Amino acid sequence: QGGGNRDRVPSHPGRQPRDSRDPGHRCRTGSLICPRNWLDCRLSDILEHRVSIERSWGNHRRGQVRRLLMLITAVALVATACAAVDTAGTAGTAGTAGTDPTTTTTEAPNTPQAAQRVLPTGASALTDPFNDAFPDPLIPLTEVNVVLPPDTIRSIDNPVFLQVADNLEILDPAEPVVALEINGDARAYPVRVMVSHEIVNDVVGGVPIAITYCPLCNSAVSYIREIDGVETTFGTSGLLFASALIMYDRATQSLWTHFDGRAVVGVLAGAQLESIPSPLLAWGDFRENHPTGQVLDWNAIGFGRDYGRNPYVGYDDPDTNPFLFFGTVDDRARAKQRVVGIAVDGAATAFSLDHISAGEAKATNATVGDKPVVIFWKVGQSSALDTQDVFTGKDVGSVGVFDPVVDGELLTFSAAGDQFVDEATSSTWTITGEAVDGPLAGTVLERLDHLDTFWFAWSTYQPETVLVES
Repeated sequence: QGGGNRDRVPSHPGRQPRDSRDPGHRCRTGSLICPRNWLDCRLSDILEHRVSIERSWGNHRRGQVRRLLMLITAVALVATACAAVDTAGTAGTAGTAGTDPTTTTTEAPNTPQAAQRVLPTGASALTDPFNDAFPDPLIPLTEVNVVLPPDTIRSIDNPVFLQVADNLEILDPAEPVVALEINGDARAYPVRVMVSHEIVNDVVGGVPIAITYCPLCNSAVSYIREIDGVETTFGTSGLLFASALIMYDRATQSLWTHFDGRAVVGVLAGAQLESIPSPLLAWGDFRENHPTGQVLDWNAIGFGRDYGRNPYVGYDDPDTNPFLFFGTVDDRARAKQRVVGIAVDGAATAFSLDHISAGEAKATNATVGDKPVVIFWKVGQSSALDTQDVFTGKDVGSVGVFDPVVDGELLTFSAAGDQFVDEATSSTWTITGEAVDGPLAGTVLERLDHLDTFWFAWSTYQPETVLVES
């Protein structure tokens, strides 16, 4: 189907629509009413996608594809259990490159600036990744794993929010959320939702943003979803590289690695998205520090799922192997050891969770390259990838990474209870980097990009990284 061409069809015979927004569904393979039940239909769609997988990727590495295709049936059983039944809240599945109805320019269309901001056109990297007209790919295509058809995991393109002040108990205090604040607009995206959808296309503080989360590498990254001044949205490609999400933009259908925001295959190969810090934070800390903020309303986005359940039970275990990772793990640490990864000015350092955590809270004063940083860690955030229920996972704590320089002075921090104190003024600071007491009250530290992630993912994308352990 082309982007935006999503006419509704009657429901399956003998099957009641889920609600007024869901009169039924349509197979990916056609627009007619499907006589089978929805589970059989989705499985058939995925299995029929084998043909296009073989055509697109198999001629170049047929042996690997065949092994992977044997996994598709098992993966499909999991995917169909959590895939969205209806199409509400999405901007359309993968279609012809350049047909995204949400693609806009940031300038008025009749200005010279807008006329110059036209993205290149060409083949879709989703269906023709080896096209000779593309720039050279930035990742080895032989290491791209085909898992599902594009958009089987549905992005959320029309998010709906609730006021935090009116919904303080909507989540367990320990439940993780992706926290994002731009121009005073603070929003929480519960990981219970991100695990199932992986991408939310939103506008935060007037800025178009793609909030992304990859459960297989346990990483949340947010990007300004503009390419050379042209606004677009992102969807899931169904592909993995190094067991990490590959996205595609709906303007050109180029492929992008979630972990670093680079276009790696397609007409835009080499383009880079601008990232915005969006740490994982315990709901209790988000609601305390952002009482006027908003939280994503998963009951109003048009998908019917049991969002509190973790489909990756036991995955957050450092003694197990990552799913569909066929690379070589840097043997300085275990593959799924939790790390805090920071990259600044070409330098990269990973701090093991054991090194930066202790007691109720811990402040780690460090440098990455020549850049001073401070890492705040606070107890109280559950792992979403541990137990069957998202909010009952083991306590991994929340992390904030900041520039410790205030008005030209380098501050040194230590923990005090579950908060933090700077030695110079004895001001008290929160996990979100705001001074709430003392001479510097009201001051907010500059937040730095970081990733709470697994070692195998960080070391794959940052092979020259320094590793700091206890």
